Amino acid sequence: MRSGPLDTGAPLRGGCEANRVDYLFGLARNTRLVERIRAELAWAEAEAETSGQAARRFADFRWTTLKSWSRQRRVVAKAEWMPGRGEKGANPRFIVTSLSAREIEARRLYEQLYCARGDMENRIKECQLDLFADRTSAATMRANQLRLWFAAMAYVLLSALRRIALAGSRLAKATCGSIRLKLLKIGAQVRVSVRRIRIAMASACPYAQEFALAHARLST
Repeated sequence: MRSGPLDTGAPLRGGCEANRVDYLFGLARNTRLVERIRAELAWAEAEAETSGQAARRFADFRWTTLKSWSRQRRVVAKAEWMPGRGEKGANPRFIVTSLSAREIEARRLYEQLYCARGDMENRIKECQLDLFADRTSAATMRANQLRLWFAAMAYVLLSALRRIALAGSRLAKATCGSIRLKLLKIGAQVRVSVRRIRIAMASACPYAQEFALAHARLST
């Protein structure tokens, strides 16, 4: 189980430990925790001010609170420093986990496992903002549920379009909103005859090549 800092973290941690569920939770910073990684922050500050780029170090230690925790737990700290900001350059972050250091080391635990939750949140925002999953103002719960289903189905379809038809193109990593605006919501001339319907796009369409590629891949 993975989450950012929680006000109700203690019961959730206890439930995970009682049911043998591994967890990875953000831990709110405090003066004791920041003091614990003072050396790592100093190293990061020196490196950042020398290179002119953000620098980070990691610390891995056993920790317990003064009152609320019943025992020590593994805490991983990211001691990051942003150059040119003086005292405001410090950007420490802390996480508490049931995973041992033998299972996964500190940097990989933070950067690959914990930070991946941010990408998951971006996918949720993509569905909400780009595909209007937040429009649930209907009078009944069923109507709102149907709206959410439509948004979810639209996300699945656009994700498949991105994965299958746009791989290797300029839109291979585009958001659903970008695909919708640049590939689907475009003007064209429609001509209807007895035998066929012709759709002519403007020759200056900046994404005509991607449109043709997607059509060809989906047609085969």
